[in-house]
Amino acid sequence: MWSIFNGTIINAAVVLLGSSAGLLAGARLPERYRQIMLTCLGLVTITLGIDAGVLKFSSTVEAFAPPGDGTYGARLAIVMISCLLVGAIIGTALRLHERIEGAGAWIHARFSKQDGHTFAEGFLTASVIFCIGPLTLLGCLKNGAHGDPSYLYIKSVLDGFCSLALASSLGWGVFASVITILVFQGGLSALAYVAAEPLNDISLALMTIVGGILLLATALLLLDIKRIPVANLLPGVFLPPLAVAIAERLSPGLLLPTGG
Repeated sequence: MWSIFNGTIINAAVVLLGSSAGLLAGARLPERYRQIMLTCLGLVTITLGIDAGVLKFSSTVEAFAPPGDGTYGARLAIVMISCLLVGAIIGTALRLHERIEGAGAWIHARFSKQDGHTFAEGFLTASVIFCIGPLTLLGCLKNGAHGDPSYLYIKSVLDGFCSLALASSLGWGVFASVITILVFQGGLSALAYVAAEPLNDISLALMTIVGGILLLATALLLLDIKRIPVANLLPGVFLPPLAVAIAERLSPGLLLPTGG
């Protein structure tokens, strides 16, 4: 089983080290330095969101649109928007954001002096940044299906530096986000291991695109522009494979003109 989960385990260990260092440094950093670090992370997150959302959408349309088909991009956009909206409705109905904030308040009322809202913000922000993006999806699929953790090792290095900066500003919630890494990435790796067939490229692309939108929402939070309940949007990341399967059942070739 080590060959399936080794990338995720190493990733989690590096985040633990990075966030621990960030917690130690954060206690010594003046507030103005914490704020500028959050601003820099917000700007970097915008860049990652544009890459995963906007640029990935354009490249997907260019790669899969049949010659002369000018409506393929619109069809892909409709499916992407539907996944985001339905996911947001599901997340709001389940009150995911409120439940995570409540859990943060409960934990830190008992184990820490840090404000529960700040804990939840750190947990959600770190979880989205660490677990959304092409490296996460492709890395987990490659690790689970082929026992190759190389993508996740690269991601671990990036997450290590990011966790240090985040934890120094947002505190213990970043440290706790290792739970999300273990559950989310471990689950994807296990799914890749047991699945009879891997996800098609369109489903993977749409998951990345929806994830890019969540990264942009997280950037708005980091930059203190708008506080979007990002956790309520998370179900949308998992809906593209189902949406693509339904679309192809109703109209074969609608999204997979080359056979997927």
